[in-house]
Amino acid sequence: MITMNTSIQQFFIIGINYRKTDAAIRGLFAVNQDQYAAILENAAQQNLNEVFVISTCNRTEIYGLANNAETLIDLLCEVTTGDKKTFTERCYIKQGMLAVEHFFSVAAGLDSQILGDYEIVGQMKIAVKFAKERKMIGAFTERLFNTVLQSSKAIKTETELSSGTVSVSFAAIQFLKEYVINIQNKKIVLLGTGKIGRNTCKNLVDYLGTTDITLINRSEDKAIELAKELNLRSVGMEVLNEEINLADVIIVATNSDLPVITKNILPQSKEQVLIDLSIPNNIDPVCKTISRITLVNVDDLSKINDITLQKRMAEIPKAKSIIAQHINEFCEWNNMRKHVPVLKAVKQKLINMQQCNLFLSLQTELQPAFAEVHAQKAVNVMATKMRHQNLPGCFYIEAINDYITSIAV
Repeated sequence: MITMNTSIQQFFIIGINYRKTDAAIRGLFAVNQDQYAAILENAAQQNLNEVFVISTCNRTEIYGLANNAETLIDLLCEVTTGDKKTFTERCYIKQGMLAVEHFFSVAAGLDSQILGDYEIVGQMKIAVKFAKERKMIGAFTERLFNTVLQSSKAIKTETELSSGTVSVSFAAIQFLKEYVINIQNKKIVLLGTGKIGRNTCKNLVDYLGTTDITLINRSEDKAIELAKELNLRSVGMEVLNEEINLADVIIVATNSDLPVITKNILPQSKEQVLIDLSIPNNIDPVCKTISRITLVNVDDLSKINDITLQKRMAEIPKAKSIIAQHINEFCEWNNMRKHVPVLKAVKQKLINMQQCNLFLSLQTELQPAFAEVHAQKAVNVMATKMRHQNLPGCFYIEAINDYITSIAV
């Protein structure tokens, strides 16, 4: 088990992302909620007490305190459909400060498939909350994550790294705008009204001015709710095939382990544009072999060039400077953790010293609460000095003097 005085060197990240894997490979290692719970349960059985998982359409990563990276790799490969050999050939392993820096970069959007994509922060919050509810977030990871959030927020407000509207869902809109003639007159079917589907739907209405959109979702209530909000049409899953036959554009943003759109349910003689926003692929890639079908997925959409991205590139140095400041703050906090037992002991010694003859000659007996306040002040001064210079013995003597002086006044 990793102790509270763990060094940063025991912090590991193992993962795969869009840089070395396509959507199909990433899909093999995508983690759903049940698999996430299994990973945390298995981690606890191996005496790991600080682990969490981030799994999005662009990456799957396990963050944790461990003795080696192999342990985290096994945790992932034991519950996903991909094999360990495939993962190790394509994965990245980061340890210590490299892992810390990677965590900050991911939260800032510097490591996103679309530079500055800020949606990852919300996904991180959900992932950490899930692990915390299962007692797998300790002092180290909680402080690190909170500092990462502070850094990400500062980058969001103090730079233009996330300026403009650029995301996978918006890239889908750009693709339709560029490649589909008279999109306003096309019939669109949107399958999946979760977060990505909802954002895409709003972008269709706001940026393309189209309202001939039919919403379909496994939980029909969600589709009905969004349809009412945007004055669109919704239908049940039972008529999916009929709607697909009528559609000019089909957008899929579902979260299924298997494709929900396959070659055999597409019409025989109709030209269609298919957009797959899901990981793993929820439109069978075989559909791309049909000459009348245009199929694009998240990897294709990420390649769309946009002037906004060029503006964001200029903000990278500012973002990195902010990250460096917050990493230094975290490292200072982590370095001080090893002094916590000493500082607690000093505080208790100072409180206990009021019973000695020297103290009794200086004043009447101090109330316990009053003694603790003065002891804490002395310890705080001692802690501040220890951050800059490691002279605990000298600082202990100074703390005694500060304590005596403060209560003798």
